[in-house]
Amino acid sequence: MTAALANWQLDDAEELLADVDQESSPYVAAEPPVDAPVSLGKAWADTLRAELLVRRLRVAGFTLVGDPVTADAAEGEALDLHAGVEKLIDGDGDGDPRAESATRAALAIALVRSAKAAFDAADDELQRAAGLARHARIELLSRRIDAAMDEAVEAASLLDPVLPPSALLVDTLGTLAGVLADLELMPLALDYQRRAHEAAITAAADPGGLGPEDGDPDVLVATTATCLGELCAELGEGLLDDGVPESATPHFGEARQLAEKALELLPPDHPGVVTAQVVHGWALVGLGEHAAAVGPLRAAVRITSATADRAQLASAQLALGRALRRQGDVGEADEHLVSALTLATEHGLPRLRRAALRELCTLHAELDDAGRALPYLQAYLSDELDRVDERRTRWVELFGRRKSLLETERAAGQLRRQAYEDPLTHLPNRRYAEARLDGLLTTGGAPALAVVDVDRFKGINDAFGHPAGDAALRTVAELLVAGVRDTDEVCRWAGDEFVILLPETTAEQGERALERIRRSVATYDWSSLGIDIPVTISVGIASAARGDDRRTLFAAADGVLYDAKRSGRDRVVRLSGVTQTRAPGGAPLDALFGPPPSAPAEDTVPAEAPGEEVPEEEAVAVAVADEQPAPLDPRPVADEITAFAPVLLDPPLGRATVDEPLLAPEPKPAPAPAPVEVVAAEAPVRPAAEPEVVWATGRTTDQVLALVREARREHPDRPALVLRAPAETLVALASEHDAYTTMDAASMAAVVGPLPEPVGRVHVLCAGGADLPVAAEAAFVARVSGTEAVRVDDLAGSRIRSLLADGSLVADVDCLVVVAGMDASLAATVGAVSDVPVIAVPTSAGAPTAFAGLGALMTMLSSAAPGVAVTNIDNGYSAGVFAARVARRAARA
Repeated sequence: MTAALANWQLDDAEELLADVDQESSPYVAAEPPVDAPVSLGKAWADTLRAELLVRRLRVAGFTLVGDPVTADAAEGEALDLHAGVEKLIDGDGDGDPRAESATRAALAIALVRSAKAAFDAADDELQRAAGLARHARIELLSRRIDAAMDEAVEAASLLDPVLPPSALLVDTLGTLAGVLADLELMPLALDYQRRAHEAAITAAADPGGLGPEDGDPDVLVATTATCLGELCAELGEGLLDDGVPESATPHFGEARQLAEKALELLPPDHPGVVTAQVVHGWALVGLGEHAAAVGPLRAAVRITSATADRAQLASAQLALGRALRRQGDVGEADEHLVSALTLATEHGLPRLRRAALRELCTLHAELDDAGRALPYLQAYLSDELDRVDERRTRWVELFGRRKSLLETERAAGQLRRQAYEDPLTHLPNRRYAEARLDGLLTTGGAPALAVVDVDRFKGINDAFGHPAGDAALRTVAELLVAGVRDTDEVCRWAGDEFVILLPETTAEQGERALERIRRSVATYDWSSLGIDIPVTISVGIASAARGDDRRTLFAAADGVLYDAKRSGRDRVVRLSGVTQTRAPGGAPLDALFGPPPSAPAEDTVPAEAPGEEVPEEEAVAVAVADEQPAPLDPRPVADEITAFAPVLLDPPLGRATVDEPLLAPEPKPAPAPAPVEVVAAEAPVRPAAEPEVVWATGRTTDQVLALVREARREHPDRPALVLRAPAETLVALASEHDAYTTMDAASMAAVVGPLPEPVGRVHVLCAGGADLPVAAEAAFVARVSGTEAVRVDDLAGSRIRSLLADGSLVADVDCLVVVAGMDASLAATVGAVSDVPVIAVPTSAGAPTAFAGLGALMTMLSSAAPGVAVTNIDNGYSAGVFAARVARRAARA
């Protein structure tokens, strides 16, 4: 099926797909099977069917989304996909070719979406990568370059180097290499095809690496060698065109060796022999052995013409035309090259098309036939994938960055799971519980916290062994999770202790839920785990009070857990945030809330003696004492002055306390002044849009992370801005705060928290490349401070004059930031010709005689240009904040 599609034998491909079960239409609702797993077989069938439809659309002159392939195709009008969907649902076709193409496009789009969803839901990353690589090929056929890039990046990020070699891995790597080659990312394509070849060699050498359905191992190795040789020859051809033949020779030599190896491994009647012969002939042409290449290439053209293999025929025609041109046979070369160009254009082979255009343009240019060379040159230059080396380099960088980002996100997710998950119970661990509780309290929530302890767990370990103890902990964890709400979170704290976070819950509400869980644990059939003694839990619950942090709330809950243990275990005791009700005795909470009032003697029952059992009703009756006064209730007074009142008085000279004798006459109290009405001015408050700043210079990663947490806790309404941080600190911030982190690599800065809506606009002008980090810092800080920031780089020399002349630099701008070192006069130039406020930032970049920025600073300070303010050296932060304030004020006015 794959071979038929690749060779544009579309009728044969349709016959092969006819044997595959399929639904009448993806637009017809079907009854979904109950608990059916994701069908990758159907996903692959949908993918192949979609590729068949896209290739038929391509033959008709349209892309997947209904756009014409060329400007003159189908009179330049796009297909009506809505009508295509309607006809697909109704099932009526009127024979109109455009309507038929619209129906195909609508069906292809639906099949692509269905297949992508199935691949995304699959757990097998190799299958997902294979599907994504195939979908990248479909997007390329439709000339959706950005979509193809996205699919290729996602596929590459899933192909872990440690994947075991297999036929599917080899095919996926080869498909991805072909997509990257069509995207003009030849170095990347060569790397992935080389990896495919190495995987094929390893799989063929392993007796269990390939199954019977994978075919002959020698054929697999030969096929990958041929594809690798083709890419090597193509790379060598590009180097020849660039005028560096000495760099091209090694690539042609490698292509020749790979083709000869493939010809040794392939059976004489295998279709791959012709492709290997074409690659071998191409390599010979590149090495200058034209006469030796022409004969085999003529034979390859004859064979492929008879088999109607269009892709092989186009490749053979191109190789033969190239050999004949370089041998001097111009007329026959033109004939074969034109045939190759026609086939490549009709069947969507962009690399062959570009190569044929280049050869034809060169051929007619050598003949001084400008009339025929010019159309080929124009077509070559207008090709949508030809964006010279600069764009190609940017795409290579973009591919690498996107792939690294996806891999970093996956690695960070795995690290987060390892950092926050308990390996025994698979519950969140203590680190997660602390962070989550901090978050609940910081946002002003009123959670309750339950601390759960397994009673006498050491005895279980000693009597039945650690495996039984581990099984008991896992079962307790399952019972806890089953007994709470979806919004509650159960975490393993340490050892046999668990905590339960109960958002927006009072201790009284939590007590009822935990009592049900306590009973379920006590009545569980523990004998099924080989434990023939009762397993019970004790629970302490506290609800958050105003001013509580994580430590005080946990101390409160842990204190009442101690009361539950002391009162006989197997019970739930709560501490209300309103009444502070708790059990009597010298619990640790006495230090926080004071001792409870004494209970009447008749209500006091001695603690449980070893070996004795106290009935549960009696234990519960004595576990809770009389209600203790809340902290805000009036306490007993003594001598009218209690607590901290003496400290708050202003004693006379020499008197440390009110009872100490005077060392000097006590001054008489001054008469009370007449009341004067004073209107207090509001204290200046920093605008809420501006962030809390953490300077990473001189601090470790842990110190920066701690400062960011503190800033977010104290000021949750403002983002936390980290400046001048090393790469490892930025990665740690992104790992800890995930989607709440926005990073700027140029300025080595990051912000944690939501960004404010931009108000006003600031332009940051950068004189030269050495000033870029400071300019990036100013722009990033301005955006984080609540305004739109646009950076304009490399303005030194005459470029600034042209931009100032047309007015685009200062149009609709509230403030300008000029960052310059060697070109420090740029700030004065901008300030003299514009009425926009200018903030000049001198930098330490420049000549050695600039005295680390002092020269730029003095130049800016000495300028007579109006409307220019100057910051200190390399201070992009102050400039960004100041510019944002000006822009916000201007927008308000």
